[in-house]
Amino acid sequence: MSKIKCGVANCSHNNENTCYANIINVGGKSAKKDSDTCCASFLDVKVYSDLTNNITEKGNECDAITCNVSTCTHNSNQLCNAKSINVSGENVNLYSETDCLTFKTT
Repeated sequence: MSKIKCGVANCSHNNENTCYANIINVGGKSAKKDSDTCCASFLDVKVYSDLTNNITEKGNECDAITCNVSTCTHNSNQLCNAKSINVSGENVNLYSETDCLTFKTT
């Protein structure tokens, strides 16, 4: 199973629902629910299609997740310790319109 399952179809890091960014950053410092979180690494494929997808460079899916959501049980010293996460967002224009569905309050 991939470390980051991405449902944000128009993210330049997304390839067949798997994230291929070098690293992602989950934001939402004082989140109370998953809609208060976001994938701060979202880049719209219309603008950044050739700049961000590292499939051709390394061929590896992303497994590095930083997290500033202090209220999440998976946050361990600003790193996500969940086995895998799900990121969602439909018709996203800004990173703040994405959600980390794996968020769980402490």
